[in-house]
Amino acid sequence: MRQSPRFLQMQTGWNAVSIDLKQLSARLGLSQTTVSRALNGYTDVSAKTRERVAQMAQELGYQPNSAARRLARGQADAVGIVYPLEAGDLGDPNFLFVVEGMSERLEAEDMDLLIASARSHAELRTYDRLLRGGRVDGVIVARTQVEDARIDYLRTAGFPFVAYGRTGRCDDFSWFDFDNEAGGAMAVRELVRLGHRDIACVLAPQHLNFAAQRRAGFLRALSEAGLPVRAEAVIETGLSRRAGYEAAQCLLALSPRPTAIFVDDNLCGIGVVRALLDQRVEIGRDISVIVYDGVPPDTLLVGQSVAAIEQPTAHEAGRTLADMLLRVIRQPDAPPQQVLRQPVFVGGSSVGPAP
Repeated sequence: MRQSPRFLQMQTGWNAVSIDLKQLSARLGLSQTTVSRALNGYTDVSAKTRERVAQMAQELGYQPNSAARRLARGQADAVGIVYPLEAGDLGDPNFLFVVEGMSERLEAEDMDLLIASARSHAELRTYDRLLRGGRVDGVIVARTQVEDARIDYLRTAGFPFVAYGRTGRCDDFSWFDFDNEAGGAMAVRELVRLGHRDIACVLAPQHLNFAAQRRAGFLRALSEAGLPVRAEAVIETGLSRRAGYEAAQCLLALSPRPTAIFVDDNLCGIGVVRALLDQRVEIGRDISVIVYDGVPPDTLLVGQSVAAIEQPTAHEAGRTLADMLLRVIRQPDAPPQQVLRQPVFVGGSSVGPAP
């Protein structure tokens, strides 16, 4: 029975997709080694032959075996991010937007993003497995620390990396960060402008570089305003909603109670706002609140528009991080690239004049 032209077209396309290196070589009358080297751009194959091979491969829809190609080039075609993942992180949209941006940029390069979770005490072992196993061509180091053993390890190993955040000493490697100290100062200045003189602060663990910088900005702005530091109203706690909730309970028990609270991370910020609502505090009137990175809109904090110090364009930050890492991988001798962006203040109903 005569087949329709459409069926023949579909059948030809199916056969083309399934062609392998051996079949492509047979069609060209060349050895598999020559065809493979031509496809990979080796200059010991003439330009004319490389062009002929590329044209035939395109016509037949040849798709090289990706695993074999990676093995031949000694590359993984993947980058990794080892994240000290806690339960609350998956509910942090900022992290997910950054990952989305990285994935989108890497997809354009036919590369994968591998996310490896690790407890803080086991991170170095995770890095070691990724590197020794040849599973990634480079890594992004998240949640940088003031003294960061992970970066010391990668420096010593000579392995490509970009830090998402700075460290206490960061002149000799590539990093992307927002000006955390400026953000901490910005929050205090906004509250001082509204007349607040008793400003509390809830801080993430101070070995994290962003937390140390935000605290420095908070203290600097208080000093500039001529305001004292009330030690019992500056609480260092964990990175979780529960930790924020408990910190807010401690602040509410103080006498006198602070008129404003600056929270340096959004995970704690959710807990702080929830605790105030549970105690029937009228946020923005009784106590003003500013949360770094804001409070996600899906947290069911009904009627609350929480003022924030925001690090804008998280998606674009992810794309930039991926671009920077690709540069480090492909140009290992290039000087470090260091990008510092500025945060912005976004108002909300959670701030108002001091009572």
